[in-house]
Amino acid sequence: MQGYNINDTIVAIATGAGESGIGIVRISGQDALCAADRIFVSRGKKPPSTFKTYTTHYGWVVDGREIIDEAILTVMRAPKSYTREDIVEINCHGGILPLRRTLELALENGCRLAEPGEFTRRAFLNGRIDLSQAEAVMDIIRSKTGQALKVSAGQLLGVLSSRINKARGKALDILSALEADIDFPDDAGTLNTDDLGRRLRVLDKELVSILDSSKQGRILREGINVVICGKPNAGKSSLLNALLKQERSIVTPLAGTTRDTVEEIIDIKGIPIRIVDTAGIIEPRDLIEKKAIERSKKYIAMADLVILLFDASRKLSKEDNMLMKKVRGKKTLVVINKADLKPRIEEKKIIGKFGRAISISAKKLSNIGLLESAVADSVYDGKAAPGEPAIVSNIRHIEAIKKAQKLIAAAADSLDNKIPAEFIAQDLRDALGYLDDISGRRFTEDLLDRIFSEFCIGK
Repeated sequence: MQGYNINDTIVAIATGAGESGIGIVRISGQDALCAADRIFVSRGKKPPSTFKTYTTHYGWVVDGREIIDEAILTVMRAPKSYTREDIVEINCHGGILPLRRTLELALENGCRLAEPGEFTRRAFLNGRIDLSQAEAVMDIIRSKTGQALKVSAGQLLGVLSSRINKARGKALDILSALEADIDFPDDAGTLNTDDLGRRLRVLDKELVSILDSSKQGRILREGINVVICGKPNAGKSSLLNALLKQERSIVTPLAGTTRDTVEEIIDIKGIPIRIVDTAGIIEPRDLIEKKAIERSKKYIAMADLVILLFDASRKLSKEDNMLMKKVRGKKTLVVINKADLKPRIEEKKIIGKFGRAISISAKKLSNIGLLESAVADSVYDGKAAPGEPAIVSNIRHIEAIKKAQKLIAAAADSLDNKIPAEFIAQDLRDALGYLDDISGRRFTEDLLDRIFSEFCIGK
C-alpha cells in the first residue's frame, strides 16, 4: 500500500457519493481527537478531546470562524472502536460540498487521506478481527440476497474462524506430540501412533466437511447465470417479469418483441441470480435480429442453468427442436408456459428428452413459486440450502483449506506406513501454515494490498 503508515491519523468520507440526508467523515488514529478539536465546535463550546467515549455531540464544522456545516460528532476511544484506535465520526449534511470541505479541513489539520480499506486493515493489524473476518466486511457490502448476507455476517462474527481455529488447535496438538517424540528419542516407544492416526483421520474429515459447503458458499457469494430461452412468443418476457415481480420487459402478442437480451439480478430462495431474457427469433429478419441471436447463443453457452420455455398452446415446431438440440449438454430446466390455455403441445416428447417439465402460466402467475423451488433445487443439485452461516465461500479460503486437508490426509497415510516422524511433522507444519493464511496469522504485505484494494476508501 503506497504511503501506508499505521501511525498516521487517517480520514475518509465513509458514505457513498451523491446527495443524501447524512454523510459521514471518519477519522482514525492517535491524533483524531486533536484534529477534531480544530475543526469542530460543540454547542457547549467543549472540545471533542474532552468528550467521553461513545458519546454524540451537536455542533458545527468550522474553518477558523467560518461555519461550514451543522453536524453531529461521535467519539469512540481506543481500544473499543472499529480500528482499536481513537475514532471520530462527523455526521454532516450529505451534499458533495459540505463533505468535501470537512474532509479538506481534516487533511489540513494533520490527517492523511485513507487508502482503500485502510480502516478495516487497521482493525486486522490491531487484532480486533482476523483476516477472514476482514474479508467478510466486503462480502457483507456486496451481498445480493438475505441468505448471502446471513453467511457473510456469520463470518464477520467469527463462525468460520472458530471452525478453522479448532482444526488448527487439533493439528497443533498432534504436531506437538510428534515433535516431542523427535526431540526426545530416548523416550521412543511412548508415542501412541494408533491414537495419532485416529486424530488425524478425524481432522481430515472435519476439513472435508468444511470444504463440502464451499460449492453452496460460492453460489451465495458469486451467484449464478440463468438464461431464459425459447421460440418467439413463448412467454419469455412474461416469465422474466413474473420472476422479477415487476414489469421489466415489454410484453405484446407480437412475436419477436424482444430483439436483444434483457438482464436483471434477482433473489430466488436466497440465491443471487443473474437472469437473462434472450431474443427468441430463430430466422433473423434483419441485421439487428441477427446480432441479437448471436448474443443469445453466447449467453446460453455461458449459462449455469438454462430455462427452456415452451408454449403449451402450440405443437412442437422446428424451432423448438432446434432449441432442444442447442441446449444439449447444459443444465436445463424445462418449463411449459401458458398452462391456462388449451394444451396442444406434445409434453411426453419433451419429458422423454429431459425427464421433467414444469407447467406454469407466467401471465396468471401460476406455479411461479414451484418454478423458483425447482431453480433452487437445480442449483444445489437437490441438496438442502445452507441453513447456517458456518460455510466457506471465499476462493482464497477454499484453496488454503484444500491444501491443508491434503497434507493432513498425507500425514495420516504416512503414519500408517511407518514413515519417519520428521516427514509427518513437516506435512503438519505446512498444513498449519495454510490454515494460518486464512486467519492472517501468516500474511504478506502483497496479500493485504490485494485484499484491501477491493474495499472502498471509507471502509
